[in-house]
Amino acid sequence: MMNTKEKIQEELDILEMTTPQHEIILHNDDVNTFDFVIESLIDVCEHTLEQAEQCTVLVHYKGKCTVKSGEYDDLKPKCSKLQELGLSAELV
Repeated sequence: MMNTKEKIQEELDILEMTTPQHEIILHNDDVNTFDFVIESLIDVCEHTLEQAEQCTVLVHYKGKCTVKSGEYDDLKPKCSKLQELGLSAELV
């Protein structure tokens, strides 16, 4: 027999599988400074300083990086805000 904790975990696992995950992808550009991108990620995506720095370095060297994942309705305004700040972001 399954205990309550196992049942809740099973329900969460099923919910995660059925909830489509979307991502904000940040692309490299030749315009924005490291500091500006870091500040933007902290402000808009609620990153820690370390997370924002890691993402910024990945974008710089790899050309792009997933900076936030989750549900579409939660990500859409964040992606729009990054774009308004002049960052090259897309929601996939």
